[in-house]
Amino acid sequence: MGKRKRSSRSDPSPIVANTLLPQKKHYRQRAHANPFSDHALDYPISPQAMDWSEHFPAFANTGKTPEFADIGCGFGGLLTTLAPLFPDTLMLGLEIRVQVTQYVQDRIAALRMTSASPIPPSTSIATAPYQNVSVVRANAMKFLPNYFPKHSLSALFFLFPDPHFKTRKHKARIISPALLAEYAYILKPGGIVYTITDVRDLHEWMTNHLESFPLFESVSEADLREAGKGPILDAVYNSTEEGKKVERNCGEKWLACFRRKETTRTSK
Repeated sequence: MGKRKRSSRSDPSPIVANTLLPQKKHYRQRAHANPFSDHALDYPISPQAMDWSEHFPAFANTGKTPEFADIGCGFGGLLTTLAPLFPDTLMLGLEIRVQVTQYVQDRIAALRMTSASPIPPSTSIATAPYQNVSVVRANAMKFLPNYFPKHSLSALFFLFPDPHFKTRKHKARIISPALLAEYAYILKPGGIVYTITDVRDLHEWMTNHLESFPLFESVSEADLREAGKGPILDAVYNSTEEGKKVERNCGEKWLACFRRKETTRTSK
């Protein structure tokens, strides 16, 4: 059999793509930030004051607002995994750390420039990939209702949050009774809260608080997969830097998901 002739041309796009994608080593940042510090943050005075066209220009004038919110999105692994799977769903990451937020912004910009993935035929808006994902630097413990109107989100993600091991630091945990009231406010009835951690104590803390809150009910992984949310659950388990680290170290992951209950008003 004769030798296969080597092509004189090679596709440079993978090299270009790898060159444009940001490198984490250039975005050094501490692993955690104090949510009670006086961070210099810009935030809208209300959801109506938020101009989403700056974040999702391809969806300008459509009236669309974010439906998925990743709280403490880290390096954006969940967002960039889910974005191509749900191209008509706007997704927003919220991250308090400056350099990490900048990394995610640069990563999304690079993916928009380099991605050549075909648009699924079910997409109602002809957009290039990753136009439906963005990030803001924000303190979710203080300003979440400034971004999202009542009952506007269908999914909230809390993936491998800071466990704050010391008892005196538990007030800084992202799941607490006061914050659950805000999450219930912005989550539409039937919307899902996804939590996952490799710390069993934190898993039990989050589960106990969510079970005790009257507007949330536990929903099993099996029921969610049966409802077609398997791709979301797979991304929750495996798409983040923390999740991959736990996998490499053969650690355990503790998943807990809760559905926002429907509420009915009773007439007197």
